[in-house]
Amino acid sequence: MSAFSGFRVIDFCQGIAGPMATMLLADFGAEVIKVEPPGGDRMAAHPGYWCWNRNKRVVTLDLHQFEGLTAARDLLATADAAVFDWTPGELERSGLDTVSVRGTDPALVHAWFPPYSPLGRWSQLPPDEGLLEAVSGVAWLQMSYEDRPTYLVTPQVHYGQAMLGAGAIASALYAKLRTGRGQDVVVSGLHGVAAVESGGTIRAGEMFRLGGRGSRGGVPNYRLYECADGKWFFLGTLTPQFFLKALEATDMLHLMALEGVEGEFTNLLKPGINQQVIEALEARFKEKPRQEWLDILHAAGVPRGPVGTIEEWFASETVRANGMRVELEHERLGTVVMPGVPVKLSATPGAVRHLPQPARLEEIGPHERVRGGNAAPLPGGPLAGVRVLDLGAFIAGTYAPTILANWGADVIKVEPLEGDPFRTYGLGFVGYNRGKRSLAIDLKRPEGREAFFELVKVSDVVLDNYRLGVRERLGIDYAALRAVNPRIISCSVTGYGPEGPLAQDPGFDPLVQARSGLMALQGGDDEPVFYQIPVNDTASAMMAAFGVVAALAAREVTGEGQEVTTCLANQSILTLSGEVTWYEGRPANPKGGLDLLGLSALNRYYRCADGWLLIAAAKPEQFHGVCAALGHPEWAGGWLAEQALREPASSPLAERIAAALAGMPRAEALDRLLTRGVPAAPALSAEELFEDPWLHASGYFEDFDHPELGPIRGPRLLGWFPEMPNGYPRRSPLVGEHSAEVLRECGFADERIAALLAAGVVRQA
Repeated sequence: MSAFSGFRVIDFCQGIAGPMATMLLADFGAEVIKVEPPGGDRMAAHPGYWCWNRNKRVVTLDLHQFEGLTAARDLLATADAAVFDWTPGELERSGLDTVSVRGTDPALVHAWFPPYSPLGRWSQLPPDEGLLEAVSGVAWLQMSYEDRPTYLVTPQVHYGQAMLGAGAIASALYAKLRTGRGQDVVVSGLHGVAAVESGGTIRAGEMFRLGGRGSRGGVPNYRLYECADGKWFFLGTLTPQFFLKALEATDMLHLMALEGVEGEFTNLLKPGINQQVIEALEARFKEKPRQEWLDILHAAGVPRGPVGTIEEWFASETVRANGMRVELEHERLGTVVMPGVPVKLSATPGAVRHLPQPARLEEIGPHERVRGGNAAPLPGGPLAGVRVLDLGAFIAGTYAPTILANWGADVIKVEPLEGDPFRTYGLGFVGYNRGKRSLAIDLKRPEGREAFFELVKVSDVVLDNYRLGVRERLGIDYAALRAVNPRIISCSVTGYGPEGPLAQDPGFDPLVQARSGLMALQGGDDEPVFYQIPVNDTASAMMAAFGVVAALAAREVTGEGQEVTTCLANQSILTLSGEVTWYEGRPANPKGGLDLLGLSALNRYYRCADGWLLIAAAKPEQFHGVCAALGHPEWAGGWLAEQALREPASSPLAERIAAALAGMPRAEALDRLLTRGVPAAPALSAEELFEDPWLHASGYFEDFDHPELGPIRGPRLLGWFPEMPNGYPRRSPLVGEHSAEVLRECGFADERIAALLAAGVVRQA
């Protein structure tokens, strides 16, 4: 049995986000039936198709014909959940919108993945990762050498929407098990942006995060460095302790004595001094070959990661040790290699069983729907009533409970007396820790552990991202937790998993970016590029959240808790699933480049008189639309439309388009292009995105006050449950802000709370 065994899901999606979300449900036992149009999935030729649609049966229906639409409704009548990714209006025209379907079938979970947002001009754009990154500001937030947006060669926002969506659907199915009721779920492209940019699209007053100059990283302790042999590595010393070890190992401790530093780590990051330290370290690392530096830093216990390729990483022992490389046979393609199951559940595990299998409609038999309880509707989100103890720090571990809090869970951030070390990073900490209460407690003292175990007795989930062995040393590993509460779900996020050569290494996000080949893929033939999105951190958080909800759903059936584990290394493969899926003769991955503007002349960013836009033409007729829109119909005589689509991003055609747009106001250029049927969108700058009317109308932002940082503007929702309104119940907490409140709520007497405070075991803000 797996976590979602017994559920039937009908998948009406194409591309990446919807299919990958239902792939994760299928991995954990759900019967997923994919409905494709007569022409097939629009991304059927993409290698990732075989991964994103594994474990599914695929039927072909023409929903524009009476017979096909009737068959689709018959399938829905047997389903526990249905998933759509159509643009606004399409569902209504077919009568498959939630009002029409759930009005007569309230037990169905109706999930909708709109490519952008449910409303507004940009909601009607065709699904496209680049367009989504443009209108959401993601392209501008990426670090670059030039002051311009950057085209990302991997679809990280769509991957984020998929992982977030899987967790949201799982939460709705869990709520169905508790209440017997289905519900609506909306996980838009903008929700995917919020999931990967909760620490990026956030502003305090007029202070917000800029992309920064260069693509190596903006601070000396957390950036890419080139060595004497021309090879690159990432120095991942996020904390002062690690950076001081690095300076000692490289004989550069004298940098702490620079004028203005005065031995204080934070002074190293000040303008002027920051660049001086970077230049000194750059010169030092160019004195020796990379392997020598890696050995020196490893011996000193300094986090570092060599820049490799996706091929090397996918074939590595670490990936194999985590079961993240599986091989299946296809009658035409031969051996197909793809990622394994990224999150492990000890009692109800997932599995990759088969490639997508074509099926005839008559082969799809009847299905007895899963019946749930009859509890009252859950106020405050599908996870209302679930208590989570969050032992996480930095991003990967502690952002997972933030996601659960957005879906209604009561999350208690259990942190050391001095607080999460990531608090030093201000706005980033706020973005990844919203919706929680803080209990500051010393778990190294017997009184602290005893109090913690009493909290475990009245909680549902304990989540951490300790390095291997730390839980055992603290005496709070899964076996210890289970002895206190057999229904507890313990989730642990590590860097590289429990086995393999890197298991004991610290796993900061960019170290895994470097090893996995993500940086090299984005850099192409140029130097590697550090992704501003903390790809592996946020993905690990989303997959941990999904795993926790899957375990909660399984507990409704079995009555037992279990252990959930995942790691950044697993997500480094999942977030390159379309890029690493391999078979003989597969098409090549797109090639990146430094400050990449796009993949072709008709799919790239262009500067207008007052801002930037993205043209995302993908069809021959759209080339003619570009020519007419820019007032140059004669260009169509110089290129065949099919040839024009293949023209490089730096080419005579691109130069002509750039010249035509350079003096034109962006709004006028967009009107000209869109009225001619050319997909295009504004590339919002970091300054523009916080005031953009479409983002505000779409409910992307909310404003709240912080006692230390003042007014904050940040993302509001990580998926929307209209019948169980969700969202963050509170801002990020101060250290120990709710210590007494939490202990009292969990049954501690006031006298005992006072004693713990007086003894310094607990801290109250």
